[in-house]
Amino acid sequence: MTVDRLEAAQPIDPQPKSLAGRVALVTGASRGMGREIALHFARHGADVAVNFLTRSREADEVVDVIVAMGRKAIAVQADISDPSAVEGLVATATAGVGPVDILVNNAGFGERRPDVADVDLALWNKTLATNLTAAFQLTQAVLPAMRAQQWGRIINISSTAAQTGGSVGPHYAASKAGIIGLTHGFATLLVKEGITVNAIAMAQIETDMLRQATAADPSRIPVGRFGQVDEIADVALLLATNAYMTGQTISVNGGMYYTS
Repeated sequence: MTVDRLEAAQPIDPQPKSLAGRVALVTGASRGMGREIALHFARHGADVAVNFLTRSREADEVVDVIVAMGRKAIAVQADISDPSAVEGLVATATAGVGPVDILVNNAGFGERRPDVADVDLALWNKTLATNLTAAFQLTQAVLPAMRAQQWGRIINISSTAAQTGGSVGPHYAASKAGIIGLTHGFATLLVKEGITVNAIAMAQIETDMLRQATAADPSRIPVGRFGQVDEIADVALLLATNAYMTGQTISVNGGMYYTS
């Protein structure tokens, strides 16, 4: 029997890989992609710390849904753009649901400025603090526990803007490009420790932010529609359960980057 036939003869496990016993911290998880990633991880067995900035009611609703699944969950308010808040976020999450095994750096800020002259230093600093510096700090904060158990997953949310420039402005594109560099840097240093670090570069995902964008137009997308939050959550689950993939940026953008 050939190798191909041997492989084909193996039974296929119909059950998806489980995150049972794992703890995930998802930033910006009160709505949109963060909410769906948090729920998706819980459906597959994870306990979840739900970070939010101002939407406490929505965050509590996410927690209620996760608890109803039989998982542990906690809502943790923190402004991740404030360096002094990051350690407290991780400490509270750890006390509430356990040491963080999976970190999803999802929370982001993107204020559209189509005229480059309108991108001032204050906007630049706020964008990089939220989208890039916070991801660095949070990763540093969860690494001791991951290193102690020789297992961890870091999932960074980037954007097609990192690869094309996008329409929000250079401040946003630079912050999301930095995420890809950050992903490569951490992945290289942690590859021997059972910790994977990957990024998702997405575009035109149907969230509240996209619906409020006057320039949003599905006809510009090669597949002809906006992406859905569950399509991002599916990729996040892949990265959380795959031990052989690290240092990668997965583009989920309906073909926008590939065809540009």
